[in-house]
Amino acid sequence: MKINPRGPSDGELTFVSGSPGKTDRQLTLDELADTRDRYLPYVLSMFNRREVLELAYSARSLENARKARDDLFGDQNNRKRYDGYLAGLLDPQIWSQLKTSEQKLRGAMARDRKLKSANAAYDRIKNAQAQIAKIAPLYNNLEMERPRYTAYREPRAFVSNLFKYARMLLRAVDERAKPDCERLPEFRDSARDSLELELFSTEPIYDDYEILRLTDSLTDFASRFGADDPMVKKALAGKSPHARAVELVTGTKLKDVAARKELYGKDASALQAAHDPMLDLARLVDGPAREARKLHDAQEEIKKQAYAEIAKARFAIEGISVYPDATFTLRLSYGTVRGYEQDRKQIPAFTDFAGLYQRAAEHDNKPPFDLPQRWIDKKANLNLATKFNFVSDADIIGGNSGSPVVNKENEFVGIIFDGNIQSLVLDAIYTDTQARAVSVDSAAIIEALRHVYSAQPLVDELLSAK
Repeated sequence: MKINPRGPSDGELTFVSGSPGKTDRQLTLDELADTRDRYLPYVLSMFNRREVLELAYSARSLENARKARDDLFGDQNNRKRYDGYLAGLLDPQIWSQLKTSEQKLRGAMARDRKLKSANAAYDRIKNAQAQIAKIAPLYNNLEMERPRYTAYREPRAFVSNLFKYARMLLRAVDERAKPDCERLPEFRDSARDSLELELFSTEPIYDDYEILRLTDSLTDFASRFGADDPMVKKALAGKSPHARAVELVTGTKLKDVAARKELYGKDASALQAAHDPMLDLARLVDGPAREARKLHDAQEEIKKQAYAEIAKARFAIEGISVYPDATFTLRLSYGTVRGYEQDRKQIPAFTDFAGLYQRAAEHDNKPPFDLPQRWIDKKANLNLATKFNFVSDADIIGGNSGSPVVNKENEFVGIIFDGNIQSLVLDAIYTDTQARAVSVDSAAIIEALRHVYSAQPLVDELLSAK
């Protein structure tokens, strides 16, 4: 593929190939309303709480900031992600589009004798979602599936790597005694490599940081359910959240990878005899957690079957005019390079190198706007009018990062690496009003290789006809 060293122009048509992760554009209005009114405010409150905790801890020392860096980045990223999604669902124009789309589809179903019964699937989804909302407090605090599926579901009440290892050990041993087809999915033989990779991780564990996070999550748990709640009282074992966290973190042997491996090889009775305080806590809440998960998953299965029925009817009515949701599979998207309006201001389609240095100066070159020393030293060598990033209305979602952007001559003109905050609603519906994909410009790549990284031979190779 030939590289265009000038990049795209404003208004130019571009194409994006990639494997976008996941969209939920077939969700019913009832489920989206529950997402908007209950689920998103809930997860935002959780990530806001964690972000404040981690920022306060990080401000105490550079070492603290290093320990919390990954968690803070993840929680800030999730907070921004869900905040943008909620803002989109609260936009009356977007909600009107979603409503019109569903009414149109349901009307077409009602007019077709063969598809009429599919309308009942909407009621099954609504009822199942109502049941999920009832289960949610217990499910979220004792079980809660992570946004990205791993062998561990992070309960809000017990935020701790050590509790994670305890639960994984407990369930791995319990599930191993069952036939493979009857186990929880993350403990089946097909998932063993992933399970063991996570369980036997050599990632360092810091007592002070573990105590901080566990204290806060236990405090949150007690605040939400009340200090006199039987489950809270069992979890705290007659102690304050901080004292209980200190007891659990300092008393467990699960910080040692060798100890985790030894316990992993035991049977259920031998594991119980170990009497590790973190294992004992995991065992204490495992019954209620499993029950909450069972109820939750049963309702999810009802929804899954109902959505399958709607999808069949949708295909019968719309055919291939509407493409399916993203599923990490390859697809081609397209979009026009163009800016957008925000707060009654026109946001241009392009940024440039001059803006990069201006932004760094405005923040006194402090994180996260600090420039590497190499870029500071090489500023005089650069053409500051060179375009740096550009936005387009291409339909992208998480998983598109790294996707090449090409023009109609099949020339490489950029790489997708982000979306603006307004693009987060693309999970539910495509809109080109403000949602934009953000790409680094090929012109910036060439300029930086030449004048910042002194890689002229590489530039020659990239621009060569060979």
